[in-house]
Amino acid sequence: MDANITKRNELLAQKTIEGLKSRNMEGYYASSKEKALKIALELIPEGSSVSMGGAMSVHEIGLSEALKEGDYNFIDRDAYEDKRQAMLMAYDADFFLSSCNAMTDDGILVNIDGNANRVSAIAQGPKHVIFIVGMNKVCSDIDSAMKRARNVAAPINTQRFGLNTPCSKKGTCFNCKSPDTICCQILITRFSRHKGRISVILVNDDLGY
Repeated sequence: MDANITKRNELLAQKTIEGLKSRNMEGYYASSKEKALKIALELIPEGSSVSMGGAMSVHEIGLSEALKEGDYNFIDRDAYEDKRQAMLMAYDADFFLSSCNAMTDDGILVNIDGNANRVSAIAQGPKHVIFIVGMNKVCSDIDSAMKRARNVAAPINTQRFGLNTPCSKKGTCFNCKSPDTICCQILITRFSRHKGRISVILVNDDLGY
């Protein structure tokens, strides 16, 4: 990555990590995907039960493969015929892995969900939640984070899943009530009551959508 962009990302990450700290959440900065993987594995002890939502960023840094190959109880929902069973197991896992659709530079996380298994696990259940977040998802305030979640992340994800929504055809949010909408629940995480439960690894890269 360009040195000037890297410097900007480092400075922005420092501000964001301070914001997370003020909200009782832990923040880390990784200068590369490889370093992000190293930090994540340092946070997850061997033998832990680990689940995740459909986070592309987790796959992109190689974390899901490392967990499958390592000494972990990785709950891979793609391996379950009964997806609901795998989703329910996530609520009692030691760790839940996710990304976010957007976040503010003072540490507020924004997530939009269709089935709500991801946002519900972020809010309650798993003992720990680890977010893998590319610096492309860090926004200046809650309004711009919401706009990114609804007008960037949501349209791309509806296209990825082959859903029939206005945003999948036009590329921007129509605040629709389509049967296929994935904007069913919106979770804004502004504080963690349980210190140490939520960790965010900010990555000097463009990850996810």
